[in-house]
Amino acid sequence: MIYGHTSPDLFRVFFPCLQGRRALCGAGCQKGKECHLPQLPDAHGIAALALTLLALFLFTRDRIPLETSSLVVLAALVFGAWVFPYQSSDGVVSPADFFSAFGNESLITICALMVAAKGLETTGALQPLVRLASSGWSRHPQFSMLMTLLVVAVLSGFLNNTPIVIMLLPVLVGIALRSGSSASGMLMPMGFAASIGGMATTIGTSTNLLVVGIVKDMGLPQIGMFDFALPVALVGGVGILFLWLVGPYLLPNRSSALADITPRVFNALLHVDMASNAAGKTLSEVLAMTNNRMRVERIQRGENLSVTRLPSATVTAGDRLYVRDTPERLKEFEHILSAQLYNATDLHHPVSEQFPLSAGDQQLAEVVVTRGSPLHHRSLRHTRFATRYRLFPLAIHRAGLDVDHASGELADVMLRSGDVLLVQGSRDNVNELRDSGEMLVLDGTTDLPHKARSNRALFIMAGIVGSAATGLLPISVSSVAGVALMIATGCLRWSDVGRSLSAQIILVIVASLGLGLALTVTGAADYLAQLFVFSTRALPVAGVLSALILAMALVTNVVTNNAAAVIGAPIAIGIANQLGAPLEPFLLAVIFGANMSFATPMGYTTNLLVMSAGGYRFTDFLRLGVPLTLVMWVGFSLVLMFLYQL
Repeated sequence: MIYGHTSPDLFRVFFPCLQGRRALCGAGCQKGKECHLPQLPDAHGIAALALTLLALFLFTRDRIPLETSSLVVLAALVFGAWVFPYQSSDGVVSPADFFSAFGNESLITICALMVAAKGLETTGALQPLVRLASSGWSRHPQFSMLMTLLVVAVLSGFLNNTPIVIMLLPVLVGIALRSGSSASGMLMPMGFAASIGGMATTIGTSTNLLVVGIVKDMGLPQIGMFDFALPVALVGGVGILFLWLVGPYLLPNRSSALADITPRVFNALLHVDMASNAAGKTLSEVLAMTNNRMRVERIQRGENLSVTRLPSATVTAGDRLYVRDTPERLKEFEHILSAQLYNATDLHHPVSEQFPLSAGDQQLAEVVVTRGSPLHHRSLRHTRFATRYRLFPLAIHRAGLDVDHASGELADVMLRSGDVLLVQGSRDNVNELRDSGEMLVLDGTTDLPHKARSNRALFIMAGIVGSAATGLLPISVSSVAGVALMIATGCLRWSDVGRSLSAQIILVIVASLGLGLALTVTGAADYLAQLFVFSTRALPVAGVLSALILAMALVTNVVTNNAAAVIGAPIAIGIANQLGAPLEPFLLAVIFGANMSFATPMGYTTNLLVMSAGGYRFTDFLRLGVPLTLVMWVGFSLVLMFLYQL
């Protein structure tokens, strides 16, 4: 790609509906000629537009999983093609044309890169870089923050953003807890830096790969891995400086659930004597006295006898009821039952100011639910979380929802990506959960365990990127070969492969590619392009380009970035054709705009992760995301205008 070079008019090859038809809008409108609204497409084109609107609506519904919405869209495309076949210039569009998206080269590449990134995550291959980014915080916090943003941005140009953010979240949370500062000033800028860095290369995000794949499928000049690194370096550099210098001041201090790291629940026992209200009553009657809020884990009678916790079991004088709860509730139960409260490990001294409740080696941790984790789309009761991991769940934090163990609803809440589960347990049990790699655990420490085979994983990933960057192998070939090598060398297990693939991402991409195909072959994309040019007819070409960047940035914050890019790419091609302008800047406008998912937490996966871990609210993303979007929008508009001489 050469900046300032005008691409040949290859659009007519791929948009046969334009051949022989006079453009209704375009450069002629700006010369004072009469301009009219574009003519509506045929019934199939209108149906494609209607389905696109339905898809955008479904993608914005939080209560409907994205994979469900995508499946609905795909089913509508397939069924519509079967019942109402469409005759295009290349033949009849059949359901098989939409099924072929599952074998799309870009989708295969995206999946392979996600699996390869999982190899780096599981082997700890990036931990030295993470340590470098996190070193020196106690002495030079401002410089360390800048280094963290730069390291994250550079890594994101070659790896999926999610594992990078997952590796840094525990580090930054631990730094904030140890230094007494707020993590909210670090986490959102770090997440946004990952999104900025991902724009720089063709493999930086799945959005980039999809647009590049569409260009390749259409036979247009292929986009190289670093062809748009220059504008991203120029504008992204300004964005990083904005996040470093201005970002922390735009964000209020938010406290996450880990702001207070003291234990919340304590193991204790209630000793029942002759004067106790519980003596002589059944267990169900005793629990009813506390409105069934007290949970008895064990009934000890004498030294060696445990009574089965049946509702009909009778509590007698001398019994010890082992319970676990907050200090306030334990003292309340002590008063209601007229029993004596003891620490579970001290049977000689009743709880008092001199002998307070003790939690031993108990500590708090936050477990962030990520896609592919055992908790995703499951409840704590269904996963038997407390029994399996020997950790006590205290609360679930989600935007608009906070449930604690006192409500009785905690075990039955269906968990989803971005939820944070506050748990308490021994340090060994927390470390065991973190080291298992099944979940993202934030526990206030900065320990990053060394793992074997990290050098192998780094070498393989370097081979994937290097062979693609030099043109030795296509990225699709090198990524699949790299995954095979990671499995063969033990860097990955097949169970890791399954956890790294997301049904949501796959279905969203397939449905988006199907929509893009429907819009293209029916002429609906051409219609939208003409309508966009007509709406911006008073603007110069550079103004139209700038408007396209802004439009994509708005769309990507309410729907998935992949859907925005796949739908926007054919429209951008049509706009360039209408204006007789070079193709490259309009494709880059789609790539850059679709990656600017800064203004809403649902805009990107990493936004949900940092939202929960940092205790952010929806409005916090507007505080920082909107100004950052404006900075990036203005920057890309000016840089593309200069580079392409528009």
